[in-house]
Amino acid sequence: MNILEINNDLFRMLNSLGKEFQFFNLPMIIIAEYTVIFLAIFVILFWFTKDRENKIMLMCASIAFVLAEIIGKFAGLLHFNHQPFAVLSNTNQLIEKAINNSFPSDHTILFFSFCMSFWLFKKGKWILWILLAILVGISRIWVGVHYPLDVMVGALIGITSAIIIYFTLPKLTLIENGITKYESIEKVIRRKFHKTNLM
Repeated sequence: MNILEINNDLFRMLNSLGKEFQFFNLPMIIIAEYTVIFLAIFVILFWFTKDRENKIMLMCASIAFVLAEIIGKFAGLLHFNHQPFAVLSNTNQLIEKAINNSFPSDHTILFFSFCMSFWLFKKGKWILWILLAILVGISRIWVGVHYPLDVMVGALIGITSAIIIYFTLPKLTLIENGITKYESIEKVIRRKFHKTNLM
């Protein structure tokens, strides 16, 4: 049995659970489709805390994601496969998705880039973010839009990028200088906003 057959069998095993345990389908659809909105809201809100370490963490996580996406695009040039629902019969497809190269999973890359960065910066305390990233990966298989290999490679790329950025970028003075400049601009904007409200 080759790796593609194993990939197909693992997909069938996970995806068919949606037919057997249909009460999980709605939660999986929400996780697969809408957790990205939750992540975006969290990032925006957390950016405006006064903790400089949080800003550095979010900046590094964002750069890790960009790096991971670039690596993911190169990986997509080396291997191509359509979404499972476009190739396999009797797929339990629960969400709409354009047919293109599903390798690797962009959602998985996004969540593992950010969640691994959060976990590293918080010294392993934010383990729930890692669990969320894993759940997002599983949900993409459950709803029928990705193979396990798409998800596993996406996770590996996201994790690797987060580790590379974590151990290199915060040490650069460019990051500190960038945060300092941003904070000075933010203070000016806040003062102007405050004066406008007093008038």
